[in-house]
Amino acid sequence: MTTAICLWSGPRNVSTALMYSFAQNDNVAVIDEPLYGHYLRVTGAEHPGREEVIAAMNCDGDAVMRELLRRQAKNPEPRLFVKHMAHQLVDIDLGFLRETCNIFLIRDPRDMLPSLSIQLPEPCLADTGLRRQWELFSGLLDAGQAPAILDSRELLTSPRTVLGALCEHIGLPFTPAMLNWKAGPRPEDGVWAPHWYHAVHRSTGFAAYRAKTEFPDRLQPLLEECQPWYDRLFKHAIRADSKGAERRPQSTRATRTSSSTSTAS
Repeated sequence: MTTAICLWSGPRNVSTALMYSFAQNDNVAVIDEPLYGHYLRVTGAEHPGREEVIAAMNCDGDAVMRELLRRQAKNPEPRLFVKHMAHQLVDIDLGFLRETCNIFLIRDPRDMLPSLSIQLPEPCLADTGLRRQWELFSGLLDAGQAPAILDSRELLTSPRTVLGALCEHIGLPFTPAMLNWKAGPRPEDGVWAPHWYHAVHRSTGFAAYRAKTEFPDRLQPLLEECQPWYDRLFKHAIRADSKGAERRPQSTRATRTSSSTSTAS
């Protein structure tokens, strides 16, 4: 049976770039954050474009996931790739996770938090999704699944290697077309794209990794909250080098020069 692929990301993790990548695969149809409206309705979170998002979407999260599963079961091809934010899983029956192929996308909070704070000036741990990702990941392991974890730095360091390993893991043919896309908006973009997707709309592929050179002092307490959750997840991430799981996150990161346009979403 064909199972929909659910990506559980945090914000500012290059998740939209990854969605664009999968959109280039002829075996795949992509869907952009179908639970966003539900999350905004249930939590009352003040995000850019909040009312427009709620008006444009089905805001019943359980109904949304039932429909996605029904759609995939009725039409096994193309396979669905559904981009989600992990922190949007609020007041939802998680039973559907037994019927989906689940993968995770993480990003070092030292790189992620400065970007997130542009859209959310006062972010908190829950906004990053890191703790929720660990809870989901460990729960899926306990349930007998083997969800893959992608780290954005590893992905940007070697997109072909990391995507190839991911596709093999989830039983999807990798194609070189997944490494590039046309600049500009895509039909699958959510209505929130004008608020969040400026950088990825300028991109034509995965930009080379560049470490943040400065980190705001005001975000240091949040970084200290986030780092242990990220480190736990990173231990299980697909690596760009041949040492695999033996490689650990580095506290000091060399800056690389980008040869393609930035992918910040």
